[in-house]
Amino acid sequence: MRLAAAELVESRQILPAQWIQSFHAPELATGSRAGQFVHVRTGDCTGLVLRRPFSLNTADPASGTITIHFRTIGRGTAWLTRLRPGDTLDMLGPLGRPFEVDPRSRHLLLVAGGLGIAGLRMLVDEAIRDGRQVVLLFGAASARDVYPSSLLPDEVEYVVATEDGSLGQAGRVTDLVPAYEAWADQAFACGPQPMLAALARLAAGRRERLGVATLGRKRGGGKQDPLGSPAARRKSFLQVSMEQNMGCAVGACLGCVVMGVSGQPQRVCREGPVFAAEEIAWEGGW
Repeated sequence: MRLAAAELVESRQILPAQWIQSFHAPELATGSRAGQFVHVRTGDCTGLVLRRPFSLNTADPASGTITIHFRTIGRGTAWLTRLRPGDTLDMLGPLGRPFEVDPRSRHLLLVAGGLGIAGLRMLVDEAIRDGRQVVLLFGAASARDVYPSSLLPDEVEYVVATEDGSLGQAGRVTDLVPAYEAWADQAFACGPQPMLAALARLAAGRRERLGVATLGRKRGGGKQDPLGSPAARRKSFLQVSMEQNMGCAVGACLGCVVMGVSGQPQRVCREGPVFAAEEIAWEGGW
């Protein structure tokens, strides 16, 4: 974790009320991994005290740049849109635990709901860099909210579902999953809680439904990996990035907790934001 002065390079609106901003921040671009986030201080003139968490949308160590993708929903994010190139922000990061891709996985299925694409976009770059095949399923309410395909590498297969049927398949993004779950070695998702819960239910029945083996330890390979460990997450078919609101983002305030299957609260900012689907008690009422 590092504190950096990030200089704005570019700011552009890509969708209604959605922006991507690029910052020169070599300290954050180096060593960051997909699934992690930064904590940003907005302008003192707003009267706001808490920092704002943003997923690392992309990170390029060679140029020292990172990007964040956000929706304007209040004074803090509205203030960000008024920044101009050359302005600097106080950023803390990288924070949180990243996605864990099993070295044996060749086919990755990514599932994004709306702004959830911000939590997955960096994983696309990492997977392509490592020679993996990627299918990205994206869900939105209508065509006006669909993430532009021009912002994705050409190597990605991009499939869209809209609830009103104005673009791609009519319905929810989870309706697209059955066509790809047998192809995928692992799946990664970010989006609204109901979407993640539906995906977790699909993943839980995948082995019996398809008759496929899961990635696991070799016979006689020692004790089972502890739930929540990087090794256990690498062997999980589905990993999810949670979108809970954060206060301190360092695990002190307990404002972002979700309930784990062990009955213990899990801090999204510390134990997450990425979890294996089987770590979360989806019916816990949080």
